[in-house]
Amino acid sequence: QVQLVESGGGLVQAGGSLRLSCSASGSILSTHAMGWSRQAPGNRRELVAAFTSGGHTNYADSVKGRFTISRDSAKNTMYLQMNSLKPEDTAVYYCTKLLVRMLTPRTVSDYAMDYWGKGTLVTVSS
Repeated sequence: QVQLVESGGGLVQAGGSLRLSCSASGSILSTHAMGWSRQAPGNRRELVAAFTSGGHTNYADSVKGRFTISRDSAKNTMYLQMNSLKPEDTAVYYCTKLLVRMLTPRTVSDYAMDYWGKGTLVTVSS
Protein backbone atom coordinates (compact mmCIF):
# COMPACT_ATOMS: atom_id res chain seq x y z
CA GLN A 1 0.00 0.00 0.00
CA VAL A 2 1.14 3.51 -0.80
CA GLN A 3 2.50 5.45 2.15
CA LEU A 4 1.49 9.06 2.74
CA VAL A 5 3.53 11.13 5.19
CA GLU A 6 2.51 14.65 6.13
CA SER A 7 4.71 17.40 7.54
CA GLY A 8 4.71 21.14 8.05
CA GLY A 9 2.08 21.59 10.71
CA GLY A 10 2.57 23.82 13.71
CA LEU A 11 1.34 26.79 15.68
CA VAL A 12 0.66 30.03 13.85
CA GLN A 13 -1.15 33.25 14.66
CA ALA A 14 -4.34 34.20 12.90
CA GLY A 15 -3.54 35.82 9.58
CA GLY A 16 -0.35 33.84 9.18
CA SER A 17 0.66 31.20 6.68
CA LEU A 18 1.84 27.59 6.66
CA ARG A 19 2.77 25.16 3.94
CA LEU A 20 2.01 21.51 4.44
CA SER A 21 3.83 18.79 2.54
CA CYS A 22 2.87 15.21 1.76
CA SER A 23 5.51 12.74 0.71
CA ALA A 24 4.02 9.84 -1.21
CA SER A 25 5.58 6.56 -2.20
CA GLY A 26 5.25 5.50 -5.81
CA SER A 27 3.65 7.59 -8.54
CA ILE A 28 0.28 7.98 -6.87
CA LEU A 29 0.26 11.76 -7.20
CA SER A 30 0.32 11.47 -10.98
CA THR A 31 -2.11 8.59 -11.34
CA HIS A 32 -4.81 9.25 -8.74
CA ALA A 33 -6.96 12.01 -7.40
CA MET A 34 -5.43 13.38 -4.22
CA GLY A 35 -6.28 15.99 -1.66
CA TRP A 36 -6.07 17.39 1.82
CA SER A 37 -8.69 16.67 4.40
CA ARG A 38 -8.90 17.91 7.98
CA GLN A 39 -10.57 16.98 11.20
CA ALA A 40 -11.07 19.25 14.18
CA PRO A 41 -11.92 17.85 17.63
CA GLY A 42 -15.55 16.85 17.77
CA ASN A 43 -16.02 17.37 14.05
CA ARG A 44 -16.12 14.91 11.20
CA ARG A 45 -13.37 14.80 8.63
CA GLU A 46 -13.85 17.23 5.74
CA LEU A 47 -12.12 17.48 2.40
CA VAL A 48 -10.78 21.00 1.89
CA ALA A 49 -8.72 20.76 -1.32
CA ALA A 50 -8.42 18.23 -4.11
CA PHE A 51 -7.08 17.62 -7.56
CA THR A 52 -7.79 14.98 -10.15
CA SER A 53 -5.02 13.05 -11.85
CA GLY A 54 -5.50 15.45 -14.77
CA GLY A 55 -4.86 18.47 -12.57
CA HIS A 56 -8.38 19.82 -12.08
CA THR A 57 -8.66 21.39 -8.62
CA ASN A 58 -11.50 21.97 -6.20
CA TYR A 59 -11.68 23.71 -2.85
CA ALA A 60 -14.15 23.79 -0.01
CA ASP A 61 -15.93 27.13 0.27
CA SER A 62 -14.38 27.66 3.70
CA VAL A 63 -10.84 27.78 2.28
CA LYS A 64 -11.38 29.04 -1.26
CA GLY A 65 -9.09 31.97 -2.03
CA ARG A 66 -6.87 31.22 0.98
CA PHE A 67 -5.54 27.69 0.37
CA THR A 68 -3.73 26.38 -2.70
CA ILE A 69 -3.08 22.73 -3.45
CA SER A 70 -0.21 21.73 -5.69
CA ARG A 71 2.01 18.79 -6.51
CA ASP A 72 5.52 18.08 -7.69
CA SER A 73 5.26 14.70 -9.35
CA ALA A 74 9.01 14.46 -9.86
CA LYS A 75 9.46 14.67 -6.10
CA ASN A 76 6.34 12.61 -5.29
CA THR A 77 5.27 15.48 -3.06
CA MET A 78 2.00 17.32 -2.65
CA TYR A 79 1.60 20.67 -0.92
CA LEU A 80 -1.05 22.77 0.71
CA GLN A 81 -0.22 26.45 0.96
CA MET A 82 -2.41 28.01 3.61
CA ASN A 83 -2.66 31.79 3.84
CA SER A 84 -4.78 34.12 5.96
CA LEU A 85 -5.25 31.37 8.51
CA LYS A 86 -8.15 31.58 10.92
CA PRO A 87 -8.67 29.93 14.32
CA GLU A 88 -11.38 27.76 12.73
CA ASP A 89 -8.70 26.25 10.48
CA THR A 90 -7.27 24.51 13.54
CA ALA A 91 -7.35 20.77 12.86
CA VAL A 92 -5.29 17.72 12.01
CA TYR A 93 -4.63 17.81 8.28
CA TYR A 94 -4.37 14.59 6.30
CA CYS A 95 -2.88 13.82 2.93
CA THR A 96 -5.68 11.85 1.33
CA LYS A 97 -6.07 9.55 -1.63
CA LEU A 98 -9.39 10.19 -3.30
CA LEU A 99 -11.87 8.43 -5.53
CA VAL A 100 -13.69 10.37 -8.22
CA ARG A 101 -15.52 9.43 -11.41
CA MET A 102 -15.66 12.82 -13.10
CA LEU A 103 -12.92 14.39 -15.18
CA THR A 104 -13.91 17.84 -13.90
CA PRO A 105 -15.61 17.58 -10.52
CA ARG A 106 -17.74 20.57 -9.58
CA THR A 107 -17.13 20.55 -5.84
CA VAL A 108 -15.17 18.65 -3.19
CA SER A 109 -18.40 16.74 -2.55
CA ASP A 110 -17.83 14.91 -5.83
CA TYR A 111 -14.84 13.11 -4.33
CA ALA A 112 -14.75 10.24 -1.86
CA MET A 113 -11.93 9.84 0.63
CA ASP A 114 -10.21 6.48 0.21
CA TYR A 115 -7.32 6.47 2.67
CA TRP A 116 -4.98 8.92 4.34
CA GLY A 117 -1.76 9.37 6.29
CA LYS A 118 -1.35 9.92 10.01
CA GLY A 119 -1.82 13.67 9.76
CA THR A 120 -0.11 16.85 10.91
CA LEU A 121 -1.57 19.24 13.47
CA VAL A 122 -2.23 22.86 12.57
CA THR A 123 -3.11 25.21 15.40
CA VAL A 124 -4.14 28.79 14.67
CA SER A 125 -4.20 31.11 17.65
CA SER A 126 -6.42 34.18 17.81
